[in-house]
Amino acid sequence: MSRTNSIARRASIDPSADVALAKMGYQSELPRNLSMLSVLGMSFAIMAVPFGLSTTMYITLTDGQSVTILWGWVLVSLISLCIAASLAEICAVYPTAGGVYYWSAMLSTRKYAPVASWVTGWLTLVGNWTVTLSINFSGGQLILSAISLWNEDFVPNQWQTILMFWAVMLICMAVNIFGAKYLDLINKICIYWTASSVIIILIVLLSMANTKRSGEFVFAHYDASQSGWPSGWAFFVGLLQAAYTLTGYGMVAAMCEEVQSPEREVPKAIVLSVAAAGVTGVIYLIPILFVLPEVKLLLEVPNGQPIGLLFKTVTGSAGGGFGLLFLILGILFFAGVGALTAASRCTYAFARDGAIPGSRFWKQVSKRFDIPLNALFLSTVVDCLLGLIFFGSSAAFNSFTGVATICLSTSYGMPILISVLRKRKAVKNSSFSLGRFGYAINIAMIFWICLAVVLFCMPVSLPVEAPTMNYASVVFAGFATISLVWYFIKGRKSFTGPPVPVDVAPGEQIVVPGMGVIDSKHERNGDMEQKVLKESSSGNGHSSGIDGEKLH
Repeated sequence: MSRTNSIARRASIDPSADVALAKMGYQSELPRNLSMLSVLGMSFAIMAVPFGLSTTMYITLTDGQSVTILWGWVLVSLISLCIAASLAEICAVYPTAGGVYYWSAMLSTRKYAPVASWVTGWLTLVGNWTVTLSINFSGGQLILSAISLWNEDFVPNQWQTILMFWAVMLICMAVNIFGAKYLDLINKICIYWTASSVIIILIVLLSMANTKRSGEFVFAHYDASQSGWPSGWAFFVGLLQAAYTLTGYGMVAAMCEEVQSPEREVPKAIVLSVAAAGVTGVIYLIPILFVLPEVKLLLEVPNGQPIGLLFKTVTGSAGGGFGLLFLILGILFFAGVGALTAASRCTYAFARDGAIPGSRFWKQVSKRFDIPLNALFLSTVVDCLLGLIFFGSSAAFNSFTGVATICLSTSYGMPILISVLRKRKAVKNSSFSLGRFGYAINIAMIFWICLAVVLFCMPVSLPVEAPTMNYASVVFAGFATISLVWYFIKGRKSFTGPPVPVDVAPGEQIVVPGMGVIDSKHERNGDMEQKVLKESSSGNGHSSGIDGEKLH
């Protein structure tokens, strides 16, 4: 795209979002060409409900079956809706690509802002990378499982699985590079493809099934005998299926700098996508439970992806099974592309503040493609390398889903926790306020996230052997070590958290239309040590004008 066209495109939109971004310390480098519907589509794509529920079905078939599958989904959907609303409330105040790590810094006191943003940022970064990894890895497995519809003796070896995973990653990367200007359209198509797929699968399964389960089985059957866990605990371990599927909604905060009126549109997209995903999941799961074949047969599928066999068994033919599986693979395409887009933007935003080794290189935006190309390459390479864990553990996918869920959940919890500790001062003027229910919702979500961290380090079933171990805690600890080492090498000396304009006076408040009050770096939401400074400067008529050349 020529420079002239790029300037013309920028000039044709409302510049207030770029002005607001400048007042938060950043220059706008990415085109604002995404709509609210597009961001909703991306969030919906990353969650990829039919795909996510299908690829993790072995978890709930082991840990409780119908009750865990259906009611576990309903429970986690309600919890996720509350977390999404809590994040949306904060996003309406600070709409930047930094997302939760920026929020943690601005909600903290001046003293703790750097460490809060560093911890949250690394959790977010690893969560973005691993959720992309888990989506595309399970996608590679699902593609290979299609072969077994015709050849039941086919069992893909480790190299075939890894190579297929790499192929899926490279396709998603290529779409992000060469189809960048079509991402808005791609994200919107995802909504229609997913809705159509769910309806088609529902009709085909219910009309072609020779036998159907009873209503009692669908809504009340509980059997955790395959898990080895105590009966009640197995239900909670099985919640990983729903929690993993419903975990990507906060990632789209990274798209704030590519949306017009982000303080209004992105919070709406975050909450609506979770609500839409919850309803879609119920509509998808109920017909599957009504036509569910013998559970033991499904759990014996060699590569752990039983959905293809389920479709084949119900339709009575390999062709029919593949036809339905193709719809799920279409959702994989949207999920993989959307997750990699969000991961690259998250990497770019974190590198922009110097928190990643080699930040100067990773934060560059390609003038040719109008995307953070280097950050996209880094995200792709990291995921491709992490996929090699599969050579050491046949349960690698379970580890990927676990660490993705843990990292994203804890990264969502950090700004919510800080906001509660600071008595929710920063969000009292949010255009997406939770009102009087804010404290109760925030605190309940913090307790859930603490429980989730414990739950999702658990193996799906007992007894545990080395190949079937859940290595989520190991992957989590590995990245934590990298983060800690880099913090002591460079972070503690040079990382000060997200920037604010240097020409804003100490303690001066910046009022941005439609947003809450943003305090300068010298005083984050009422630091006590700066109260006197603020009072003494309030009558001096400080200018809050922003000079783009003076941005940190």
